[in-house]
Amino acid sequence: MVEKIVAFILSLFSSLKVIPFGKELIVFIISLMPILELRGGLLAASLLNLNPLESYIIAVIGNIIPIPFILWFINNILNWMRKKKKLEKIVKWLDKKVIKHKDQIEKYGFWGLVLFVGIPLPGTGAWTGCLIAAVLEMNRKKAFIAAILGVLIASIIMMLISFGFLKIFI
Repeated sequence: MVEKIVAFILSLFSSLKVIPFGKELIVFIISLMPILELRGGLLAASLLNLNPLESYIIAVIGNIIPIPFILWFINNILNWMRKKKKLEKIVKWLDKKVIKHKDQIEKYGFWGLVLFVGIPLPGTGAWTGCLIAAVLEMNRKKAFIAAILGVLIASIIMMLISFGFLKIFI
């Protein structure tokens, strides 16, 4: 599913390919986005035939940038959204996501958040992990460190998958 979304987004941003560093910008933008995050960014980098090391750095930076904003501001944003009729459905959807995964993070705390962010499965990642951490009112500094560690773990796994490095060992 992520591959199809990445391919669609690549088609939306195809005009950026012609400008200097346009392909790298596409990887950065995709890595900033919820749901896709660095998983999508690294897949896009692979599809765009970019340098793996440069792509890795761009995707990690793009995935890390939203983390402090989510941890420090998402509760205020959600409270504001709850007051708006048109945004209620989005908040309810986010609340369901939090409830679905909160036990995993509550039970294991810091390491639960690291693993939740670090194992690149659908519905996991920095955005969701930080949303859950913020709603659970975890210590923000610890949650920030846990999310970064998780991003680094996920980035290594996705590098192996996206650029086919696993083929070397199999």
